[in-house]
Amino acid sequence: MWRDLAAIGKNKAGGGYRRYAWTGADTDCRAWFRAQAESRGLAYESDRNGNQWAWLGVTSAEEVARGNAVVTGSHLDSVPDGGAFDGPLGVVSAFAALDELRAKGAHFRVPLGLVNFTDEEGARFGLACVGSRLSVGGLTQKQAYELRDAEGVSLPQAMERAGHDPDGIGPDPDRLARIGAFVELHIEQGRALADPGLLAAAAAGDREAAAAGTAGHAVGVASAIWPHGRWRFDFRGEANHAGTTRLEDRRDPMLTYAGTVLAAREEAERAGALATFGKVAVEPNGVNAIPSVVRGWLDSRAPDEETLAAVVAGIESAAALRGRADGVEVGVTRESHTGTVEFAHDLRDRIARRLGGAPLLPTGAGHDAGILSASVPTAMLYVRNPTGVSHSPAESAEEDDCVAGVRALADVLEGLAC
Repeated sequence: MWRDLAAIGKNKAGGGYRRYAWTGADTDCRAWFRAQAESRGLAYESDRNGNQWAWLGVTSAEEVARGNAVVTGSHLDSVPDGGAFDGPLGVVSAFAALDELRAKGAHFRVPLGLVNFTDEEGARFGLACVGSRLSVGGLTQKQAYELRDAEGVSLPQAMERAGHDPDGIGPDPDRLARIGAFVELHIEQGRALADPGLLAAAAAGDREAAAAGTAGHAVGVASAIWPHGRWRFDFRGEANHAGTTRLEDRRDPMLTYAGTVLAAREEAERAGALATFGKVAVEPNGVNAIPSVVRGWLDSRAPDEETLAAVVAGIESAAALRGRADGVEVGVTRESHTGTVEFAHDLRDRIARRLGGAPLLPTGAGHDAGILSASVPTAMLYVRNPTGVSHSPAESAEEDDCVAGVRALADVLEGLAC
């Protein structure tokens, strides 16, 4: 399975993956998922929002209505030039865990679902977890219709071009009502499992806390997800000639942007939070032209809502102050926000006990499991990442650890569904 999937969306120039929602690479990934489902005799369906489902044991409306199905899976799309593991490891492991349980003759007492959520990374339209947000009602049809990519293509246009009818996108409560528990396996985005002296993020915000007992564990269990969001900063100055305009006569938005980037780092360091400007757009984007507009996108995450709000407010204040000095107008738009996610404690603790006391790890990374947590009990498993690198071609996991992840997931599913 891993070899079959590995070639899809590979960017040969950069070495990473470009599996953006509703593109050719995404279509190929979706075809792969469907083929895997059908080869196992599972009932396949694509829901109104484009999420893919494969069901075992759903043979009647009565079984669906019980609402006790156990579901596992993740996503197959990627960030620009992303790694091979973020998302796909969870989907491949879902199929492999089912194979493991069937090989040992496990008897399923409730329906089992496998899922590939669409557009989790938000690389094309700028909003993460679009498929799961739509399903739970966290994103309205009107809001979804307003999403556009860098080429001006709207989300419904992209869906239609890929062969999916966008007219029905929106909340999907009936499908969510099937689910009694959702478990997502994911590569760890950090190295707490690999290093006994580190914890990716502590729930109380102590990033120096020791991860006692995590060394030697190939698999961990998620405890919580930090609140996080994305903000667009618009810096508007005045375009002019780079070779003839005196420095004191310039209204250069790039200077304001640069000062804001540095301020973001300082605010985050003071608060024990995270702040990143990872995307920038410049107009007119000429080597010999002072820009008229610079747009930068801030990603910020913190241990709690109060800290997150304070960090973003501090960055906004610093941008406005620098803008006044530079003669640049500054505008800020919040494009997304996800609150603190505390995974269902009873499910989380039950899984940790079943896995022999696997360590509990909080994270600053968002996931579909976090979006679904408001509607269904959810949990996450992390597979050890030796370097902690993620969202990069250098992202990796040892094969033995991936196998351990499959067996852990199979064990969890057996306890919940068999």
